[in-house]
Amino acid sequence: MSKITILGSGGFGLALAVLCNSNGHEVTVWSAFNDELEAIKRTGELKAKLPGVFIPESVRLTGEISAVTGADIVIIGIPSKFVREVCLKAKPFMTKNTTIVNTSKGLEEGTLKRMSQVVTEVFPDNEVVVLTGPSHAEEVGRGIPTTVVVSGYSHESAVYVQKVISGSNFRIYVNDDVIGCEIGGSFKNIIALACGIIDGMGCGDNTKAALMTRGMHEIANLGAALGGKRETFGGLTGVGDLIVTCTSMHSRNRRAGILIGQGETPENAVRKVGTVEGYFCTKTACELCKKTGIEMPITQALGQVLFNGKDPKEALFELMNRPSKNENEDSFLSGN
Repeated sequence: MSKITILGSGGFGLALAVLCNSNGHEVTVWSAFNDELEAIKRTGELKAKLPGVFIPESVRLTGEISAVTGADIVIIGIPSKFVREVCLKAKPFMTKNTTIVNTSKGLEEGTLKRMSQVVTEVFPDNEVVVLTGPSHAEEVGRGIPTTVVVSGYSHESAVYVQKVISGSNFRIYVNDDVIGCEIGGSFKNIIALACGIIDGMGCGDNTKAALMTRGMHEIANLGAALGGKRETFGGLTGVGDLIVTCTSMHSRNRRAGILIGQGETPENAVRKVGTVEGYFCTKTACELCKKTGIEMPITQALGQVLFNGKDPKEALFELMNRPSKNENEDSFLSGN
């Protein structure tokens, strides 16, 4: 049995709490929101974020960040924009031999750093592992068969997390490409937001297939430029995560996109849906485009819609009427 502390009472953090508890581990969930903890204690679930999934009484709930002390594994399950802030709060209490698992997907605004880089900066003496892949919290919490990936700067630490967290319905693969895994897991939210917009506009499956395929092309090209392996983007943290996020109503990114496509302003859509990682990630991705010189037409068009008031119909028209080219040019599968 391992001692596991989860930072964050969001849907995925709670789903992992249920999973780890069922595996026989000692689980503690920390939250900055006392009302969420009280709701779980009172009703056994958090309807606002993970309705219908009951949290066992054996899972300890606390508002004390010192709960990280002495944990074998600390799992970070909070929105990316709060990761550094929460890690700094936990730093005085973190034990050096604790392995830290990050599940947050996104880039830090301003620094453009991946979440594992942020966590490593705060905890340079700890092993940091990334857990990512196609895994809706609503399904993980219900024990629906799910397959994800762990990736770490130390192969041994990734294997350790694989052994501890894997369950009969939660299969974990190891992939040593940390950069590729994080870029795929973060940037698929951008494409899911775009797919939601075209759904809201009333476009069809043909349009969505084009966006998903060419979107992954963009993600892979950028990921390779940043040092990721192209083959990673054809796996669970690339195509796999893209499929699940672009096609499901569990996806907050897709739901926000649908509202935008129906005429809602991006700001109001995000406000109605809640945490929409793709919204924030689009901004940082556009900055990375400029920094790396990598062309990402879909991402950049979405940026115009989200932050500069461009009409989604105009953005789609411009994408469809870009100069013709060879499909395999700069193909992420061929490696050219």
